[in-house]
Amino acid sequence: MIDNLQGAVIRANRAVALLLGVGLVLTVLFILTDVILRKSGAGSLGGSDEISGYVMAAVASWGMACAMVERAHVRIDVIRHKLAQPGRIAMDLFAMIVTNATIILIAWHCWPVLQKTLERGSRANTPLETPLWIPQGIWFSGWVWFALCATALTLIGIAHLRAQRSDAFEATLGIGSELEE
Repeated sequence: MIDNLQGAVIRANRAVALLLGVGLVLTVLFILTDVILRKSGAGSLGGSDEISGYVMAAVASWGMACAMVERAHVRIDVIRHKLAQPGRIAMDLFAMIVTNATIILIAWHCWPVLQKTLERGSRANTPLETPLWIPQGIWFSGWVWFALCATALTLIGIAHLRAQRSDAFEATLGIGSELEE
């Protein structure tokens, strides 16, 4: 069951990463089209700077979980690689718990931003007048997704430890090392 949950988290984040990639490509094409139209004197599509900012906020918040699942976040392992396996496990678990707590705190503090926007019906002060709940909702949901994934991986790692599956723990929460590769 633990492996099924971990596999589901990985598959879901790979699907998210694919959607984010498509979103970035579409954004680049939109900006490129806008630039070509402006340079050729044919006018402008308008809003490319605003929309690209919204896409970047979405990619940043949603992409964090994707990077975490693929173990792509930067961690410094100067001390870790010198420790025996129990020490490495303790450091990996501690790092994940602290990361998880930080992400939950960020998501918690993102909600009031979206809540005020919803209450006030705020719109962007731009020609597009975008209802701000749309980009902020996507941004907030990305942080919530990151928090859910981090919590799931933390609990999966703890379950591996309880089942004395240190290799599975390492595959879930370990950081690997350039020295090990």
